Amino acid sequence: MLRLKSASPTANLISGRRILALGASFAGLAEGPLKGAAVEMGSVAQLESLPPGAFDLVLIDADAWDAPTLAAAVKALSALRTCPPVLMTGANLPAGLVRNLMRLDAADILESPYTPQQMTAEVQALMAQAQPAAAVAAGGADSRCWAITGAVGGSGATTIAIEIANCLAVQSGKDRSVCLVDLNLADGAAAAYLGAAPTTRLADFGNAADRIDAAMLQAFVTPVSRGLDLMAGVRDPNAFDTVGRDAILRMLEVACEVYDWVILDVPRHRRAWTLEVLAGCDEVLVISELTVPALLAARAQSDEIEDGVGTGLRPRIVLNRLASRMFGPAPSMVEAEKALQRKAEAGISSDWEAAAASANLGGPVAQHRPKSKIVKDVQLLVERLAAQPPRRDTASKAA
Repeated sequence: MLRLKSASPTANLISGRRILALGASFAGLAEGPLKGAAVEMGSVAQLESLPPGAFDLVLIDADAWDAPTLAAAVKALSALRTCPPVLMTGANLPAGLVRNLMRLDAADILESPYTPQQMTAEVQALMAQAQPAAAVAAGGADSRCWAITGAVGGSGATTIAIEIANCLAVQSGKDRSVCLVDLNLADGAAAAYLGAAPTTRLADFGNAADRIDAAMLQAFVTPVSRGLDLMAGVRDPNAFDTVGRDAILRMLEVACEVYDWVILDVPRHRRAWTLEVLAGCDEVLVISELTVPALLAARAQSDEIEDGVGTGLRPRIVLNRLASRMFGPAPSMVEAEKALQRKAEAGISSDWEAAAASANLGGPVAQHRPKSKIVKDVQLLVERLAAQPPRRDTASKAA
């Protein structure tokens, strides 16, 4: 039996983070106070050529090194263009060493002996201190937002949203460059598909949407991989009634300030904020199966979005679960486009085994079945859309 537990907002400050640990005493951290983090045992010599963004935290056991070595380590860290947070542990640390360490942007001392709970708390505090500034620096005005919505239930919109977000994160190669936002507030499935713990509780903000900022956003997200964060709510059947429009719009506004790419999994049933959210997107993808009812629904939904938004945004229809066939009842791509009365943007091949295995294992198809046709088709779609200028740039030129 699977036992799922939700993580606290502070827990996801550690989960998935990459930590460089200098000192043999840290060997068991990944199974103890820093469980969920990727802890790499290393040496002081690594600090002299530490690549930017290689680690989210550096742990140094001062009792494991002599004074000259520690002094050289702190000097090397201070010379880095972007220095990760640093936590030094030890007993009776030299005052000069402590002063130099505390001159770093984010650093602290944990005096030995200490408890596992104290270690966890110190690491969380450093992560929280460092993340807002780093996140804002990473994103900005050049961010792009794509929305994915299904024409009918079960069309695979969430799966495709996950694959698009993962593909962009891999192509970016940057830390925390993509945020996948599950706007199915009542019963979204993105967290379950990714094997992640949802943490967002926008209902707690009521009408105080102005409290949401870059720092608070980090308590909402769950790290999925180096480049991908997930923002998803805990299951709440009343969420659509209790979460205000202003909170949704403010959350997405801040996300676009923080991340390079924001990918939205949008419910197909319209909410009070739906059209405003879609109007702010660079692309809207409507996902349809190759059945006549789904195709008719995709055409109607695309027309409704286009008319409702009124900004010239034209949704792109993506046909999911294409199967190669010689004979059979499923429409072909050409027949599908006749039903749509417009060209489809792309087709995603059917690979039920790969999609099901990835959902059961937790993670994108690209992680568990990298050779699946789904992965290749999504990659081609992402490359083609990413090559297009942002819609707001096109609109400004036209104006």
